[in-house]
Amino acid sequence: MSESTPLLQVRGLSKTFHNRIGLLRRQKVDAVRSVSFDLEVGQTLAIVGEAGSGKSTLARILAGVIEPSDGEIHISGERMVHGDYQTRCKLLRMIFQDPSSSLNPKLRVGRILETPLRLNTALSPEAREERVMAALRMVGLLPDHALFYPSMLAAGQKQRVALARAVILNPLIVVADETLATLDVSMRSQMINLLLEMQENMGLSYIMVANDLGVVSHISDEVLVMHEGRVVERGKTLQVFTDPQHDVTKRLISNYDNEYRR
Repeated sequence: MSESTPLLQVRGLSKTFHNRIGLLRRQKVDAVRSVSFDLEVGQTLAIVGEAGSGKSTLARILAGVIEPSDGEIHISGERMVHGDYQTRCKLLRMIFQDPSSSLNPKLRVGRILETPLRLNTALSPEAREERVMAALRMVGLLPDHALFYPSMLAAGQKQRVALARAVILNPLIVVADETLATLDVSMRSQMINLLLEMQENMGLSYIMVANDLGVVSHISDEVLVMHEGRVVERGKTLQVFTDPQHDVTKRLISNYDNEYRR
């Protein structure tokens, strides 16, 4: 990758769903419509929008969970092919909104964290265990937490495990889909500080899907506003929030301000 090439390049990304209505009819839904953007090393890009805007679908396409209908994704100049999870997961990892459903309840935390290493590296069992312990410490958990099942953890601890699983392969990019939405104010603040600390120490780049504009303004460098699958506004976060140009952005800010004043 040359110095002038962005870490992540997204070009013309689209996704159309064909939902069945009754026995013979199908409904066409354009969830993501020709979205293009870049992400630089160490940058945080926030994706915001009203419900149904396509932001979570976009995040899942980036993570390889959903196959795009059209468009290309390049990381470090390498094109991502849907289905090549081994290549993608070493470069980009995702943290889902609800760790209670994304963490296997039948596995202990240590096994959850060890699995990506076992599937994607040639590390010895001893080296994998060492990496698991290091990941737990990195996110503020204890080595003993490796023996816990997810049901034995508090909500904030579950998100820390999800974060540890996301970074254990040392990816370049972490996609977080409403990761902080289910946490209370105190735990949310702790997670924000942890994310910023890990970004500085590991050189991570983040793509954060979020509804809390307060969090977005605090943690993101740039913001991308979506509406009905399209990007309607994008720019430096401070500039977009202080001088919004699109009606959707103005509405999001107004709704947030009204909620905050309650």
